[in-house]
Amino acid sequence: MKAVVLQENREFRLENIEIPQPGEHQIQVKIKASGFNPIDYQMTEDGSERKLVHSPVLGREFSGIVSAIGKNVTHFKIGDAVFCGSGSMGSNGTYAEYICVPEAITMLKPSNVSFEEAAAIPSAGLTALQSFNRMNANLYDSIFITGAAGGVGNMLVKLLVANGYKNFVVTAGNDNSIAVLLDLGVKPEKIINYKKEEIYKSALSLNENKSFDFVVDLVGNNVAEIGARLLKTNGIYIDVTNFSTPSSRGILFSKSAAILNISNYAYGLEKRYDYYKNGLNQLRLLLENEIIKAPAIKVVGNLEVSTVTNALAILRENKTQGRKLVMQV
Repeated sequence: MKAVVLQENREFRLENIEIPQPGEHQIQVKIKASGFNPIDYQMTEDGSERKLVHSPVLGREFSGIVSAIGKNVTHFKIGDAVFCGSGSMGSNGTYAEYICVPEAITMLKPSNVSFEEAAAIPSAGLTALQSFNRMNANLYDSIFITGAAGGVGNMLVKLLVANGYKNFVVTAGNDNSIAVLLDLGVKPEKIINYKKEEIYKSALSLNENKSFDFVVDLVGNNVAEIGARLLKTNGIYIDVTNFSTPSSRGILFSKSAAILNISNYAYGLEKRYDYYKNGLNQLRLLLENEIIKAPAIKVVGNLEVSTVTNALAILRENKTQGRKLVMQV
């Protein structure tokens, strides 16, 4: 099969490699579309994410058609349309024509979305769903979300709106991202354009000059410090980035904050496959019942090195403009 393979010099090359064969409890999937995530380019750098590289073929979510099944597979048949957040649990990554994954982490594709849209859902959707569930906020709590137009933020806002939450303030950095948030139902007066406004003062003003009950950090680094300052004493800080700073950690400690670290791959390390299956099923039902919409996507290209390098550059430069990047395979 064809696959885009990461080389030792950290460049990519299109290669022909062996098609993986399913184990007893695995399914083989002919990939139709693969989603891109910030962790993909982070794996090519020297940060903590690099330790998650389990295959020189990167990519951690996909949609496709079941093409073979292991002898003990019971929930899928050849020809089923599926989607999956494979993470590091697949035979290889998703920049490839085929992948084998445990049936226990896979779900039937929502019937009312395309393969390209389905490939954009698992990573961001599971992360947003975990954030929403663990927050356990009530409808009157104040919530501040940085980077709300990104993949995770987009899905989290959809979940909040669908469940009747209104008391939240978000940040975005361009007209396209703001338009996406408005389309999701965010009130224009609740959106801070961080390129034109000072985040800290604007956020406090929009929250009646009060600190927030919850801060969801989807950006990290210096923005994490602003988010930490905006959190109330004993508030809850949701860190999705792992890009906190010594200063942000010091501020949160001085406020006696509860910090929720959000990580999908934690469950994969423990082989708690029900997390993936149950989460994807919840997302499937929300989509099929039209409670939430599929994410806005941008198809970057086909299975080529240029597609991967272009997508990772867009992610690295934070220029997605509120759309999830997808590759057709």
